[in-house]
Amino acid sequence: MQDSFIYLVMMDESALVGLSGAGDPTAQKKALDYFEQLKASADGWQLCADALTSGACSDHVKFVCLQVVENFIKTGYDQAPPLHQQKVKEMLIRYIQLQACGMLDKTFLRNKAAQLFSLVFVFDFPHRWSSFLPDLMQTLGLGVQAVDMYLRVLLAIDSDVVDRDIAHTAREVERNTVIKDAMRERCIQSLVDSLYQILTTYEESHPEQTCMCLDAIGRYISWIDVSLIVNDQFVTALVRYMSMPMLRESAADCLRDVVSKGMDVVSKTKLVNSFMAVLQQAGVFSPAEDEDSDYLVKLAAFVNTVGCQLILGYNKLGKSRREAADAVVALQAVDNYVPLMLHFLGNEDDDVSGGVSDYASEYVGLLKSVPAERLTAGQRQHVETMLYTVIRKLKYDDSYNFESEGEEELMFQEYRRQMKVLFDNVGLLNRELMLVTVHRVATAALQRWRGTPYEDVELAIFLIYNIAEAIPAIQGNHFVGDNNKAAALREMMRTLVKSGVSGYDHSAVQLQFFETVVRYDKYFSSEPEQIPDTLVAFLDGRGLHHSNCRVRSRASYLFSRFIKSVKSHLQPFVEDILKQIEDLLVVPPADNGIELLLSPEDQLFLYEAASMLIVSSSFEPQKKQLFMKSLLAPVVNKFAALLARLAVAEQSDRQRQQQLADCLNHAMAFASRTSKAFSNQQTMQQCGCVDAFTETLQVFLQALSVPVQLPQVQSGVRQYLHRMVVCLGDDILPYVPAAIESLLNNCDVRSVQDFIPLINQIIAKFKKSIVPLLKQVLMPIVNTIFAVLNEPVDESDLAGRQERETLQRSYFLFLSAIVNNGIAEVIAEQGAVDLQQLLATVIQGAVDLPDPIVSLPVRVRVPRSSVARRPIIIIIIIMMMMMMTTSMHALSIFLLIAYSLFL
Repeated sequence: MQDSFIYLVMMDESALVGLSGAGDPTAQKKALDYFEQLKASADGWQLCADALTSGACSDHVKFVCLQVVENFIKTGYDQAPPLHQQKVKEMLIRYIQLQACGMLDKTFLRNKAAQLFSLVFVFDFPHRWSSFLPDLMQTLGLGVQAVDMYLRVLLAIDSDVVDRDIAHTAREVERNTVIKDAMRERCIQSLVDSLYQILTTYEESHPEQTCMCLDAIGRYISWIDVSLIVNDQFVTALVRYMSMPMLRESAADCLRDVVSKGMDVVSKTKLVNSFMAVLQQAGVFSPAEDEDSDYLVKLAAFVNTVGCQLILGYNKLGKSRREAADAVVALQAVDNYVPLMLHFLGNEDDDVSGGVSDYASEYVGLLKSVPAERLTAGQRQHVETMLYTVIRKLKYDDSYNFESEGEEELMFQEYRRQMKVLFDNVGLLNRELMLVTVHRVATAALQRWRGTPYEDVELAIFLIYNIAEAIPAIQGNHFVGDNNKAAALREMMRTLVKSGVSGYDHSAVQLQFFETVVRYDKYFSSEPEQIPDTLVAFLDGRGLHHSNCRVRSRASYLFSRFIKSVKSHLQPFVEDILKQIEDLLVVPPADNGIELLLSPEDQLFLYEAASMLIVSSSFEPQKKQLFMKSLLAPVVNKFAALLARLAVAEQSDRQRQQQLADCLNHAMAFASRTSKAFSNQQTMQQCGCVDAFTETLQVFLQALSVPVQLPQVQSGVRQYLHRMVVCLGDDILPYVPAAIESLLNNCDVRSVQDFIPLINQIIAKFKKSIVPLLKQVLMPIVNTIFAVLNEPVDESDLAGRQERETLQRSYFLFLSAIVNNGIAEVIAEQGAVDLQQLLATVIQGAVDLPDPIVSLPVRVRVPRSSVARRPIIIIIIIMMMMMMTTSMHALSIFLLIAYSLFL
């Protein structure tokens, strides 16, 4: 054994040095191998235990040894011989003694050692080692280092036995119950006494250990008799600690844990009231103005827990006479501490304020359950104070960085969302108060916005914006129904638009202005005279031409929404609007090299808005056609120029090719988006715009014949074709054959997969009209699909295999589209060889391709080739058989297929 131990010591700096993080990969592997050897060895844990008690190991060797011993305790200790179990116990006690002798390990090592204590405790207490805790308490006289280990062990035991956040099996729950019952019966009083002794002994000299002791008290209070802690000696100490800078945060956490302890409502109310009386008398809730924010956060959390616990208790009480009396007392307690909650809610520090948000929300929820006529004057005052406090806290801080939003800005946005929820709930509780207050605050700020800080101006508009959610609309219209609300909102919107506040030189104010006018777009139906000023704000340097790219981007989306909403009032302004946004519709890249004001994604909204203006106008169809061609002509011309560049681009310059392909894709996307303006009420034909879009289609189809074929280009063409199938109707049919032929050239898996939804859409749209064409292209489509499917793919290429499986499913959806749309003759009238080839693909699919959507119960065992697992394919077969009886040849083949499938 001595030789082995020497071998271990020798390995400390060689075999185990790799685990320190400083070794090379070879040393790390050697160390890991040796570590596994120690764990697997029957006596490896003993070597490690001896090394730990020798006191001569480096930190990383100690950690390895602790892990090896931990592995033994978890896997072999319970069934080990008594001699081995005794060795583990001796090692643990010796470890504490070494710590007390001045050989203090780093925190992570002490925490790991505490876990070993806890594991042994769980196995041995209360039967094999019934004196575990008394034995541990005997070490407290060794000094503060021993106290430190004792407290860490108690915290580790709590994690293993009590912590509800850790999932336990039913057997573990039963075991933990036995342990806690035994502790209550045998040693909990002495344990609590030891904790009090530690508090009073080390509160001045060793705050770290005192805070750890307070943490242990907070953990254990959840399951021990509350009177063990809630008594004169402990309460006096806790209150005293609330005035000691090094201890008060831990003391506040401990008090919160005590208040959170489960107990009956009456007892909880009495406990809270007594605690609060003592703390208020001690001046705990009257901190200095420059008090440390971390402490205030803890204090706010305590008040939050007090309020939530009282409300929880109140909600548990029934309606019997006795419980009704208790409910009155509980509700009074809730109301008593609302002013304290409001004090913290209004704190300048958002972390402190957010600490009581649960109390505030729960309180508003409680009042919502009380009939309005039964609310007391005090409760109404609380609600009003809360509303003013929340409004103030919704305001941006002057340090907020709008140009470079970092972590602090994100935290404020999260806090603002939290306050907004509270704002909404107050509005649901008292609509009149909300309307009057917002009206007063917003109107005052908007009427004098030129001399007001941006934070107040943005807040005024933000409040108007959020009235919509705080007081919901009737059928989506905030300006009908409730006359008071409609009148107040109408007046606020009138003030907002007419005040000229959109000219405030701050992006936050301008963005909030646009968000608000779009949210309340129905206001302009009742007062259309306000539309011109709003349009000008969108179009000039306040919106789409703003110097800030973030404002321009958001304004483009909001402008599109605004145009859709008020389009019926825009006839006098159509030409002027189109002219003013012309510079924003340039297809990238700009020919002069100047950076465009909007991204292609933002430009999509403007193209749709421009098209909406044209389509919804009252111009004659000829003039609409002229405007639409004017809108599309720059797109088409730029597309043709870019396509010419792509055709002559160097094959080796892939980056240049990709850039050109992206620009071509953007151009086609712009044209596709303009078609969104058409509807069943205003079709492309009725507006006289067919020629504009068919001419554009002819140019786009040229992209499929250039030598360089890139996915972005094909994707853009397909997208445009999808839109034209919807909008052009039969006028697209002459272009379909060439489009299909071109799209099937030089295909890969992804492009074929994306092509199938297009052909399925064409089939569903035109049905019988497309039959002659489908008869010609069916087999080329099938052959292209299977040519791609038959290309070799590496077995390790999981993505490639999944793409092929998806394509195979898409193929069967294609066949299903033909059958379901009543044009099965497309298949039936193929030549005998082609028909046989096609049907063979169906057979193979029925064998190879399980359907994940439909499955049988697990109990039913079905062979892999069973038809029951391929319902999509069988539906195709059956429907084709039913609809193809005119073809005896096809029918006989299908009968043969069905027979073979059921074999």
